Amino acid sequence: MRAGKLRHRVVIQSKGASRDTYGAEVVTWSTTATVWASVEPLTGREYMDAQQTQAEVSTRIRVRYRSDVTYVPEMRATWDGHTYDIVSVLEVNSAHREVQLMCREVT
Repeated sequence: MRAGKLRHRVVIQSKGASRDTYGAEVVTWSTTATVWASVEPLTGREYMDAQQTQAEVSTRIRVRYRSDVTYVPEMRATWDGHTYDIVSVLEVNSAHREVQLMCREVT
């Protein structure tokens, strides 16, 4: 993976839960990592193919390999005022060099 493509500063967050004084669950997000990444909206055929296999994937975020990033619903990424739920995590060529986060934007 070439460093020049990683020009966006992305925050990867993990979901946590706590209880308020009334006993209701309160969702909190804590920062897992702040990484350099490439944020790429899916276009054309990629978007159509993603819609058939995954629910509402609209963006690919490429980062250097990280073992602590998973696709469970308890993780998300934020960048430039946008929030993305991580739908799946794809390791490129199983080489531990690059991870692609397939995401959908939260509105």
